[in-house]
Amino acid sequence: MEGEDYVMNAAGQVESKRNAGYRAAGMVEDGMIVGLGTGSTVFFAMERLGERIAGGDLSIAGVPTSYQAALRARQYGIPLTSLDEHPEIDIAIDGADQVDPGLNLIKGRGAALLREKCVCDAAKRVLIVVDPTKVVDTLNAPVPVEVLPFASAAVFRRLALLGAVPVIRDGVKKDGPVVTDNGNFILDCDFGAVADPQHLEARIASIPGALECGLFSAYGEKIVVIVGEENNCRVISLR
Repeated sequence: MEGEDYVMNAAGQVESKRNAGYRAAGMVEDGMIVGLGTGSTVFFAMERLGERIAGGDLSIAGVPTSYQAALRARQYGIPLTSLDEHPEIDIAIDGADQVDPGLNLIKGRGAALLREKCVCDAAKRVLIVVDPTKVVDTLNAPVPVEVLPFASAAVFRRLALLGAVPVIRDGVKKDGPVVTDNGNFILDCDFGAVADPQHLEARIASIPGALECGLFSAYGEKIVVIVGEENNCRVISLR
């Protein structure tokens, strides 16, 4: 695995994201229900899906994980549906903040982690599209936790007792905290190196008021990681 020291210039990173997104879009088949994650690499996948739809090559419906994803999907001409209409999804395309060798993930930089986990759980197959900087030996990025505002102080205290350094995520171009699409707050929690993602995820889930965290440790068997590079892609799976 490359780890955090992998260096890539901005143009190369954009091309890597485009290659990963396009590869994922090429794996979508006609008639599928597709989970649509939130983030710049997934938006390249949507771009290509829109081209395939416009060319008559593809007829699909997407389940967006955020208002942002829904707006972008409409921009690209992707018909939308919901998890209520399709509680089982054929394939989901999403990004990640970090991926480790066991295909454990940290997600949530876009504050859509709760809906993303719902879609990931509902999907038969999950394509995680990343550039090489996101592939690490050990997860160590801050873990986002979506928190009920009513309980935010109590959750903050419990997370600190677990060893985190929690910080409430502030909004950009607004005063005050980020408010998720579900009306909740995000606490970004620095635990340092996460040696046992499954154990930590379970500990966070046990805290009343902590609605979901950005650790995804239960889905490795159905995850396929597509690592975009400047000229091609690598595919990583546990199978």
